[in-house]
Amino acid sequence: MTLARRRLKRYLQKEPDLEIVGESASGTEAVAAIESLKPDLVFLDVQMPEMDGFEVVETVGVEKMPAVIFVTAFDQYALRAFDVHAVDYLLKPFDEDRLRRTLARARKILREPRGENFDSKMRMLLRELKPEPKYIKRLAVKNASRTIYVHVDEIDWIGAAGNYLELHVGGKTHLVRERMNALEAKIDPEKFVRIHRSAIVNVERVKEVHPLFNGDQTVVLTGGQDLVASRNYREKLIRALEGG
Repeated sequence: MTLARRRLKRYLQKEPDLEIVGESASGTEAVAAIESLKPDLVFLDVQMPEMDGFEVVETVGVEKMPAVIFVTAFDQYALRAFDVHAVDYLLKPFDEDRLRRTLARARKILREPRGENFDSKMRMLLRELKPEPKYIKRLAVKNASRTIYVHVDEIDWIGAAGNYLELHVGGKTHLVRERMNALEAKIDPEKFVRIHRSAIVNVERVKEVHPLFNGDQTVVLTGGQDLVASRNYREKLIRALEGG
């Protein structure tokens, strides 16, 4: 447990109206905890292993995120962005008085109805502070005897398979233990597009699109596979195929 997390936990345990329902040591753990525990308030470190705090917000989804207090060691220039976008933060190292002021603001926010204004401010903050994305080039596929490295650009499409994802590459299928939202955030959105809650396609592999009932579509890939694009992702698919 880091010093900042230990201090934060000690201070929060003194607050009678707060219950600590979980804690995480990495961004990946934070996503899983937020989605399963559904807390009202999250203290989210900007710098974490595996995913930073901003990637956690994007993976969970701004609309699904609870109220957030960022814990950060950012400089004064970056802190002004938090002030402008009305998102509270704790600057490391922080003391108990600073935490109490932050909690007072958090309690006020939690009493008020959440609206689009809060979500839009969070999106603006992410755009301003999140570094330019560096998308992965290869994926490690591990089995009992070896690790295969799959070039992302060679993937035709990605499908959900329980707790795993299927990487369809040519005539081969590889299984990786990864979540769809997490992988989607790591690959280039100009090359890969989500067409269904359980499918992502390589835009370059899309050959044809045919309408189905209720706004859904059939997506035909160059390898002959037929996939279903949900109507919820139709506009996103069209923009990707038309170059933006």
